[in-house]
Amino acid sequence: MTHDELVKRFPPPMIVGEKDPDIPIWPIFKQNATANELVGYVFESIDLAPIPGFSGIPVNLLIALDPKGNFLEVGVISHHEPVFLDGLGEAPMFQFVSQYKGLSLNQNIKIGAHGSKVSAANAYLDGVTKATASVRIINQSVLASALKVARKKLGFAEGRDPDLIARIKTDLFEPLSVKDLIDQGLIKHVVLRNKDIEKQFSGTPGAALDPAAMQQPDALFVDLYLAYVSIPGIGRNLLNPASWKKLEARLEPGDHAILILSQGRYDIVGEDFVPGSVPERLVLKQDKLPIEIRDLNLDLSLKDSAALPHPVSMKVFRIMSQSGLDPSRPLDFSLPVTRSKGIIYPDRFTKDFSFSTRLPSRFYTEAESDNKSWVGIWKSRWHELAALVVALAVLAVALSRQKSLTGNDKRFIWFRRVFLLFTLFFVGWYAQGQLSIVNITGLIQALLAGRNLNFFLYDPMTVLLWGFVAVSLVVWGRGTFCGCLCPFGALQEFTGKLARALKIPQLKIKAKTDARLKRVKYIVLAGIVASSFFSNNSSNITDALIEIEPFKTAITLNFVRSWPYVAYAVGLLLASTFVYKFFCRYLCPFGAGLAVLGRSRVLDWIPRRKECGKPCQTCRHRCDYQAIEANGKIDYQECFQCMDCVVIYASDEKCAPLILEKKRAKFIPLHALPVTD
Repeated sequence: MTHDELVKRFPPPMIVGEKDPDIPIWPIFKQNATANELVGYVFESIDLAPIPGFSGIPVNLLIALDPKGNFLEVGVISHHEPVFLDGLGEAPMFQFVSQYKGLSLNQNIKIGAHGSKVSAANAYLDGVTKATASVRIINQSVLASALKVARKKLGFAEGRDPDLIARIKTDLFEPLSVKDLIDQGLIKHVVLRNKDIEKQFSGTPGAALDPAAMQQPDALFVDLYLAYVSIPGIGRNLLNPASWKKLEARLEPGDHAILILSQGRYDIVGEDFVPGSVPERLVLKQDKLPIEIRDLNLDLSLKDSAALPHPVSMKVFRIMSQSGLDPSRPLDFSLPVTRSKGIIYPDRFTKDFSFSTRLPSRFYTEAESDNKSWVGIWKSRWHELAALVVALAVLAVALSRQKSLTGNDKRFIWFRRVFLLFTLFFVGWYAQGQLSIVNITGLIQALLAGRNLNFFLYDPMTVLLWGFVAVSLVVWGRGTFCGCLCPFGALQEFTGKLARALKIPQLKIKAKTDARLKRVKYIVLAGIVASSFFSNNSSNITDALIEIEPFKTAITLNFVRSWPYVAYAVGLLLASTFVYKFFCRYLCPFGAGLAVLGRSRVLDWIPRRKECGKPCQTCRHRCDYQAIEANGKIDYQECFQCMDCVVIYASDEKCAPLILEKKRAKFIPLHALPVTD
C-alpha cells in the first residue's frame, strides 16, 4: 500500500501521516479545530507477520489499530487461499475479517466457539465452514501483526500475548473480613525493621551509613500492606461502597489496581513524588519482565479502618491492560533502598528488598491453550486425530499382514469397503483431510520465499496423513494413499462399483493407449510445479492450474460451488463409470507426484509366482488399473493397492497355477502305490 492509496481509504477529516521509519506502519490522525488527534495506526499484515496460507503465499490484510489496542478495521488486500478462490468465493472471507472491528487485543479472540458472543475478556468469531484451517491462519496473521505494533507503539509488554493470560472472575464475590484477607494471603503484609536493612548492606560500602538504623536497630523501617484491590473479592471487602465505585470508574476493562498502605520511615512514594506518576520506591516485575505501575491519584476509604493500622501513606497504583499482567502468575515486588556516601558527588548504594504475592486460583480463569496457534488447534481436534491414528494403525497392520487379510476374499472385500467409507465420510467430508497438489505447490512457494512451514501445522489431519504417506511411499509405494486414503479416489471407486452393479458397460482401453494416457498426469504435474516457481504476482497461473483437481469441489465444498466446477467434477465421476477411476489413472497431478516420490519404495510387496505372466495372465486381465505388465511384473507407479491380485494369488479357486496344482493333487497320486507280488 502506498500513501496515496491509504488516503483514498481514509479520506478527510482523516489524515494519513508519514510511514514510520522503524516499523512499516502509518499513523492516522483526525482533523479538529485545535490539533490533529491520533486515531490509530494502519499497516499490512504481510509486512509484520507473513504467515503462509495453504497456497504457500501469505494472506495480506490491511489492519487499523487504535491507541488502546482496539481494531478499527481489518480488510483483505490480497490472498491465494484455494478454498476462497472460485470455491466458497471471497464473500465469506470478507465477512470473517469484518468481525474484528471493535474487538480488542486485550480480549481472548477465538473462532467458532460461541457464535459472535463478546465480553470484556473474550470474543468469539464465527468461523467459515470448509475453511477452518484458512481462517485460523488469517486469525494468526491479524493478531501476530497487530501485537507487534501494539508492543512497539502502544506499550504492550514484549513477549506477553493477551490471549495467553488468565482472566479475573469479575462476578466472584465472597464476604471476608480484613483478618480473613490477611490470613488467606489476599492482603500481603510486609514488615522491615532497621536491622533488616542494615543486614542487607553489611559487608558493602553502604554499611553503617544510616545513623538512625545504627542507634535504633529494632525500630520500624516500613510496615506495608498490599492488596490486589481491583479484584471484587478483595476490593469490595476492603473498600467502602463509594470508594469501590470510584475505583471501578477509573479502570479500563482489563486494568488492574494495587492498593498500598504503609507507615514507618520508608515512604513508598517519597517526598518529591508527583501524583499520577510512576513511583521509584516500588517496583513490580512478572517473570523477570518489568511492569509499569502508575499512581491513580485517588482518595479512597476503607470499609473497616479500625482493622488495619492507620497508615501514613495510602496509594492506589494502576496496571494497564496492555502490560499483559497475568493474574495467575506471581507478582514480584521490590523496595529499592538507596544510601549515599559523600557530600559533593556522593556515591550511591542500592539494595532491593523483594517480596511476592500470588492470587488464589479461585479468583481467575486459567489461560486456555493458545487457540490462535497450531498447538491449540491440535488439542481442540484431539478426538478426530485419535480416530485417524487408530485407522492408520489398522491399515498399517492390515498391509503388513496381507496374507491373513486376503486369505478370505469376502472378509477382505468388507474390510476394504468399510475402510473406504471411513476415508470418504470421515477423512474427506467430515475432517477435511483431502491431500492435494496444493500441499506440494504451497511447499515449493514457501521455500522459494524463505518462509517457514508452520502453516501446514494449522491442518493437523493433513500433517498426520502426510506423515503416514511419507512412510508408506518408502515401504509400499504410491498405492497406499491413492488406493486407501484419498477421499475422492474412494468416491470414484464407489461410483465405478455401482456402475458395474448396474451393468453399465465398461471400456477396456488398449494397453498402448492406456500407457500414453497415463503420461498425461505427469505432464499436468510438470506444468503445475513449473508455475509454482513463478513470482507471487504470477501465482494466479498456479491457482488456475490446480483446478484440474476436483477435490475442492467434490470433497471440501460438497459440490456447493458454481456450476462449471460442479459439472467438471460430476463429469469425472461419470467417466469413472465407464473407465475405472478415470481421473486417478490419467489426470491426477497429485497421484503423479506420489508416483514419482514412490520410486523410493524398498519393497516389492505384492507376491508373484514364476507362472505369473508365463503363461498365467489372470491377474493382468483382472487388474482394473492395468498396472500389471504382460510378463507379470507389477508397475508399482500405477498400482493403487486394491490387492485384488493378492486375493487371486491366495485363492486356489481363482489363481490358475493353484487351480492346476489342486487338480493334479486330485487326479495324480502324490505318493507311489506299494508294489505287491
